[in-house]
Amino acid sequence: MKNLTTLFVIIAIAIAVLVSSTFTVKQWDQALILEFGEAKKISNPWGQEADAGLKFKKPWEKVVILDRRNLEIDLQPVELLAADQQPMLVDAFVRYRIVDATKFYEALKDERGATLKLQSIMDSTLRDVLGRVNTQEIISGKRAQLMTEIQNITNATANAPENDFGVEIIDVRIMRADLPKQNAERVFARMITERNQEAAQKRAEGEKKSREIRATADKTAAITVAEAEEKSLRIKGLADGERNKIFADAFNLDPEFFAFYRSMEAYKKGLSKGTTYVLSPNSDFLGYMDNQKGRR
Repeated sequence: MKNLTTLFVIIAIAIAVLVSSTFTVKQWDQALILEFGEAKKISNPWGQEADAGLKFKKPWEKVVILDRRNLEIDLQPVELLAADQQPMLVDAFVRYRIVDATKFYEALKDERGATLKLQSIMDSTLRDVLGRVNTQEIISGKRAQLMTEIQNITNATANAPENDFGVEIIDVRIMRADLPKQNAERVFARMITERNQEAAQKRAEGEKKSREIRATADKTAAITVAEAEEKSLRIKGLADGERNKIFADAFNLDPEFFAFYRSMEAYKKGLSKGTTYVLSPNSDFLGYMDNQKGRR
């Protein structure tokens, strides 16, 4: 009976030793093996071919599981002053990966430690980089270039000899860059004033251009009318000359008929309905009324 108990104890110890000597690494994890607090090896490390599955270790060794995937930190909003002394509230996030599990564990311990350190570095970097440019460039003008510069500086700081966090910053994004609430109304009022001034200037320029166009049009119209009147008078003079020539030719051909024709035209115009004339019977005007030969 005693031997059976001893056997059970030995089997239990063997099982316990076996359990404490094995661990499982998932495909998206990397395992850091510690022996008395000192890093010994990395199982399924980043940058090498995946080697997940059941692993073995010494019973007294400790396993720290770290992520092999890209990690993201949503940073706390940072209030800063742009180069034009305009206060800005910048909200950003950073993506990173653990490229050296040993250095990461020794410097930061875990993802919470990485979040605190990178938040501090990003606060300083954002203030330094964005403090050298104007508000408009932060909002739209050079945002992509600024994010790349912030990423490079953060990478250099995180991997400097005095830090050496064992991480790689793979992306930095500025999600929002706005004015603080207390400054928004003042800035919007200034923007409205500037837009009103610009609109007034545009209207003044439009009025000036309108007056110039109207003056040019009036001048062109006056010149055109004057030229037309001159041409009209010239044509009328030529026509009157031609008419007089025709009359003169007709008179030379038959003076008597011409005198008769002129008298008939005068009767047609002068002796209209309701017209009363008081004339002497011997008047030349009525010569053809009682004598077909005209004047006596």
